[in-house]
Amino acid sequence: MKEFIQRIMNENTKTTLFINKQNIMKKYVITLLLVVLNLAPALVNAQNGQSVVGKVTIKENEKTLNTQWQGKKIAFLGDSMTDPGNNATSVWYWQYLKELLGINYCVYAKSGYQWDGIYKMADKLYSEKADSIDAIFIWAGTNDYNHNTPLGKFFTETTQKTNFNGQTVTRKHREPIFCDSTFCGRINKVMSFLKTHYGNKQIVIMTPIHRAFATFSQKNVQPDENYANDLGLYIDSYIEVLKQASNYWAVPLIDLHSISGLYPLYDSNVPYFHDSKTDRLHPNTLGHYRLAKTIQYQLLALPSRF
Repeated sequence: MKEFIQRIMNENTKTTLFINKQNIMKKYVITLLLVVLNLAPALVNAQNGQSVVGKVTIKENEKTLNTQWQGKKIAFLGDSMTDPGNNATSVWYWQYLKELLGINYCVYAKSGYQWDGIYKMADKLYSEKADSIDAIFIWAGTNDYNHNTPLGKFFTETTQKTNFNGQTVTRKHREPIFCDSTFCGRINKVMSFLKTHYGNKQIVIMTPIHRAFATFSQKNVQPDENYANDLGLYIDSYIEVLKQASNYWAVPLIDLHSISGLYPLYDSNVPYFHDSKTDRLHPNTLGHYRLAKTIQYQLLALPSRF
């Protein structure tokens, strides 16, 4: 009888062990399937050239709160780099800046906009927010280059008579040109509007970042910045005009073209951009994080209001 019972127990033990092994194997297979299913979109995106990057977690030691920028309301005017409707990223530089500096933001931006579109946004900003904001940031110019906007001139020159030390003299005299047909004329229109309506606010111009190949459709293919546009102008020329505008209109300039370090022409910078094959123009979440960090430290040297 003892032997019979022992035999039964041994058989049950083997069965139990077999069942346990089966359960463990099932759990392993199920877990593996879940991992594969979760990673599948990322693997597909990676094969397609997309850089799959989630939101960067801001650490406490990265934040510079309790500065002149905390709680200030900033209006961001721009193109697709700022437009919340752009699908190249899920987190924008202005959102990171809220975490890093404690700012508040309102965004007036539209994909494809050139500086003549920035004027429309500035007008809309004033209509909706009036004097309720503390600072205005403008990030635009890359589409003016891409759409072959002539540079033009900031001023027209004539000769006029004027009083100098009690004597009438004739001297060269300049006046700003306001028009939509040239890059300089567009900038003058925007800056004149902002200086008129927001003369006591901090206004900041930011230069476009470097550009590499991008294709969005058969009729929207954009070569990298080593190709001049139809006017024979490289993007560098538009950057220089923005630097001049900063001097002419007495506003600070954050030169993202230089100090952001973003250089999509090299594969080493692909992780910062939306898609290595089709979109080395728009930064992804990691790229926007890098932009935000760059802007953050520039702003620490600037007053937020006057």
